[in-house]
Amino acid sequence: MKKNISRDFTWEEMTYSTIAIINGLRNDPPEEVRNAIRELVKCLLQPLRIAYNKPIVITSGYRSPEVNRLAGGVRSSQHVKGEAADCYVPDIYFLLDILKKSGLPFDQAILYRKKHFLHLSYRVNGKQRRQILFR
Repeated sequence: MKKNISRDFTWEEMTYSTIAIINGLRNDPPEEVRNAIRELVKCLLQPLRIAYNKPIVITSGYRSPEVNRLAGGVRSSQHVKGEAADCYVPDIYFLLDILKKSGLPFDQAILYRKKHFLHLSYRVNGKQRRQILFR
């Protein structure tokens, strides 16, 4: 049975990692990181999902420091803090447009054009920068 964080997002999808499985690593977030994941889902991902009105696939959520290193992430990655998720939908530009028009709080939205996903982050502490980047 999958444990839900919200109506449309589960702990399993927010912590799943192929890299962790392949390398025999645990990818269990500590409690303070679990709180950040809850906030990310509650304040950004779930409201965006409702506005989009279609499923949003999480391709990478929380990453333990070791999983993040193996994924090529920077040390200060918001994934390690539970503050970021990489999202896939068939039309990633449309999802970004919905985010921009929604007024939802977010720290960063990074659209990876070649890899076809949208990195979304939400800071638990501090100001949301509403930064939109294209890579």
